[in-house]
Amino acid sequence: MYLNLAQIAESFGVQEQVVEGWIRNEGLPHTPDRGRLLFDRAQVAHWAAERGMAAKAGFLAPVTPAFATGCRLEPLLRAGGIWREVAPEGTLAIFERVLANLPGATPEILQLLSSRLRLPDGINWAPLGGGFALPHLSTRIALGRDCGAIALVLLRSPLVLPAPNPDGVPLTRLVFFVAPSPRAHLDLLGRFSRILRPGSFRDLLLRGGHDEEIFRTIAAIDAASFTAAGPDARP
Repeated sequence: MYLNLAQIAESFGVQEQVVEGWIRNEGLPHTPDRGRLLFDRAQVAHWAAERGMAAKAGFLAPVTPAFATGCRLEPLLRAGGIWREVAPEGTLAIFERVLANLPGATPEILQLLSSRLRLPDGINWAPLGGGFALPHLSTRIALGRDCGAIALVLLRSPLVLPAPNPDGVPLTRLVFFVAPSPRAHLDLLGRFSRILRPGSFRDLLLRGGHDEEIFRTIAAIDAASFTAAGPDARP
C-alpha cells in the first residue's frame, strides 16, 4: 500500500515539511512519481520502528489497538448513508448533504463544516489505491461523542483528482467521513486503511453489494474489532 506525503505527515502528527526533512536527512524511504512523493507503508513503518518513532494513529496505526475510540462503524455509516450512481461532479453536493444531516451538530457547527468543505484545500482525498479513497475534511474539530457520519459513495464514472492515484486505477469508491473527535478521526483513518485492503469487504464494495449486506458486514467488522480490543473497550 502506497501513501502520499499528506498521509505520512498526518500519521506522525507533523507538518509535511518535517517529512521532507526526514527524506533529506534521515533516509526516509520514498518513491518519486510524476512530481510527487509516494511512500510504501511497510517500508515507512520499518524505518520509523528503527528510530523508536512508530506511528500510533492514522494510516500507520498498528493493528492491535482496534476500537481505540469506541466508534462503531455501522451507526456512523447508517447516519451518512450509501449513495449509488453518483456523478463525479455531484460528489461535493453529496458531502454537503451528509454534513447537513450530521446527528447532534448545532446549526453553527454545520455552517462551519460546510464552509470548510468548500475551501480550495478543504478536503484531503487520501487515495488508497485499487479505486478507493478516504476523503475527509482537512481541518478537524471536536464535535462530541454522538456527532459523526460515514458515507459510502459509489460513483457512476471515475473521479479525476488533481494528483493521479498511486496505482493508476480509476477512482470509483469513496468513503467520506466526519469523526466525533480528532482522535476518532485518526482511528477511522487507520481502520479503513486496513479493512479496505484486498479482501471480502473490499470485494463487496467493488461489486456494489446491496445496502443491508454492507451494513451487516460492517457490523461484523465492528464486532470483531470490539472482541479484539478486549474487555476494556467501550462501545
